[in-house]
Amino acid sequence: MSHDISTLEQLEALYGQPTERALRKEIDHLNEDYQAFVKASPFVVLASAGEEGLDCSPKGDPAGFVQILDQRTLAVPDRPGNNRIDNLRNIIGDPRVSLLFIIPGVGETLRVNGRAVISVDPALLARFETRGKLPRSVIVVTVEAAYFHCSKSIVRSALWDPATQVERTSLPTPGAMHHRLSDGSFDGQAYDRELPQRTQATLY
Repeated sequence: MSHDISTLEQLEALYGQPTERALRKEIDHLNEDYQAFVKASPFVVLASAGEEGLDCSPKGDPAGFVQILDQRTLAVPDRPGNNRIDNLRNIIGDPRVSLLFIIPGVGETLRVNGRAVISVDPALLARFETRGKLPRSVIVVTVEAAYFHCSKSIVRSALWDPATQVERTSLPTPGAMHHRLSDGSFDGQAYDRELPQRTQATLY
């Protein structure tokens, strides 16, 4: 006997139907309440899909860094990274994206689904100038659905409880991980020594 759920009928029989409140939380634009969450969030996870696979990338900056152009449009600056640009590659092939807005100390999160384009409009880039530097591009998202999640996952994880914070020294350092991935040919200790200064120098 298979214990896998493979049909919608099986799935709905297991979980039942969503409540009316859960359905009403989803709207096709950003109302005043949802805009408040976007403005307060310094951290967003952007999910995308393409021919080469899936991607889920963290995006962070001071709160409000994702700008609201109007009720149906968001703009996300793409700051310097490792140039893998997995999410940008995906957007070229499949514009569907999902954003999860997270606010420190707050249990509720906001999910926004929509379609994205990659813009290098000079006027738009200029809106995100920081420390005299512009983002390479801006991801412009047309909102198709916005939905707030209740706090249960944050409460269960105790994410904002200082007592649950993990000591960084209990985990492998970035240099150690690069060292192992290179079969020992990479100088991980030098990488770790230089990392703090390099991170600050390449934030923007």
